[in-house]
Amino acid sequence: MKPIIFDVDTGIDDALAMSYALHSPELELLGFTTCFGNVPVDEATRNTLAVLEKVGKHVPVYEGAAQMFIRGEKKVWAKHVHGEDGLGNSLQHHPTTKAESQSAPDFMIEQVKKRPQEITIIAVGPLTNVALAIQKAPEIIPLIKEVIIMGGAVTVPGNVNAFAEANMIADPEAADYVFSSGLNITLVGLDITLQTLLPKSKLAEWRATGKETAQFFADITDFYINYYESYYPGIGGCALHDPLAVGVAIDASLVSAESMNVKVTLEGEEVGRTVGYPEDEPKIRVCTKVDAARFLEHFLSRVVG
Repeated sequence: MKPIIFDVDTGIDDALAMSYALHSPELELLGFTTCFGNVPVDEATRNTLAVLEKVGKHVPVYEGAAQMFIRGEKKVWAKHVHGEDGLGNSLQHHPTTKAESQSAPDFMIEQVKKRPQEITIIAVGPLTNVALAIQKAPEIIPLIKEVIIMGGAVTVPGNVNAFAEANMIADPEAADYVFSSGLNITLVGLDITLQTLLPKSKLAEWRATGKETAQFFADITDFYINYYESYYPGIGGCALHDPLAVGVAIDASLVSAESMNVKVTLEGEEVGRTVGYPEDEPKIRVCTKVDAARFLEHFLSRVVG
């Protein structure tokens, strides 16, 4: 089993990615760490705990960054994409479980030192927790096996504007700090995630199982697909951004990548843009191709248990 720390800002595709990971025997989930992003950090923590309760799994949750690495408080949330509660307005009750007292960056530091060269961090929100961890304890950088990041748009336009992807623009300084750190990074960005489409027809199949969890995931995904339809009329589904990062952690052969030095634009109208320089160091793996059909089949075989 591959030991994983899963860093989330739990909205709808995070929830789908969580369930996919929790139902994947190849992964040993050491803990979920939460960050602001789609929603404020306290709501991301609540949603993470709620998803764990929905799928009947017990994994510790550690709350992390409430604000950006350099810029302070984030004031705009993605509630038009993920709903007022971050889960498609489907959160019926607050979870009964609580987050751990240890902070997310401290948990990352502790675990990596305990298991050097073993742990993969999957990060599917702003990179603030990872940046804070390596800033506080730079000695862990060579001890982290890999960081698989959902974020960026190196070879395609952004999804917040023409330049920037949502996780990058949410904390550009944190992303640039992480990218320039020398960590072993695989970047799963819009370059390939927009090629992964979950068809709306699959939601009826989930509901037909009669499982409460399948109903929950169908409801939240329905909200997400409705957003996609408003943004990309006629698309007939939604991209599986965060789940693809999990897929890559399970089976790296799902994607192919090019080695680049990636910088994040930190000012001006292109702030949050990810730019790849093939000739420069340090190198990170930028995923450029995906076997979308094989990934979708694998994801569907596990996500609702």
